[in-house]
Amino acid sequence: MSEAGLPRIRPGTDADGAACARLIEAVFAEYPGCLFIAAEFPELAGLASHFADRGGRLWVAEDGGAIVGCVGVDTAPLTDGMEVHKLYVARAARGRGLASALYALAEAFARDRGAGFIELWSDTRFLDAHRFYERHGFTRLPGRRALDDASRSYEFHYRKRLKG
Repeated sequence: MSEAGLPRIRPGTDADGAACARLIEAVFAEYPGCLFIAAEFPELAGLASHFADRGGRLWVAEDGGAIVGCVGVDTAPLTDGMEVHKLYVARAARGRGLASALYALAEAFARDRGAGFIELWSDTRFLDAHRFYERHGFTRLPGRRALDDASRSYEFHYRKRLKG
């Protein structure tokens, strides 16, 4: 635990991919029909490199040696923005501000790089996440996109202006 009572947050490494996969699988299991199929997430094999190769970064939160949170951010293609990915917090670690602390790192990273906005896509089933994003200044954009995944997922698009 950190001094603020939160799990310790540190830069992620490629070695964290398997633990992040277990975290994501546990979060998905909270939602009927939301399946974690490892083959649909090949980036988890080298997660920190995946974000670094796209001008971004990964952070993880550890509690007692276990990964209980993660977030990544990278450049949004063909824009002056950045995109948040894989913001997940284990059920037992929720309600203490960990998601906000992780998100704050991603937003600060985007601001430091002069991003005009930060955006993300969120599964339509993740209602608590939608409220979280809206509390943090995101606006849900019109429409949704379908993913070609085993869960037959649809996602909402969120965006927050950082400048201008």
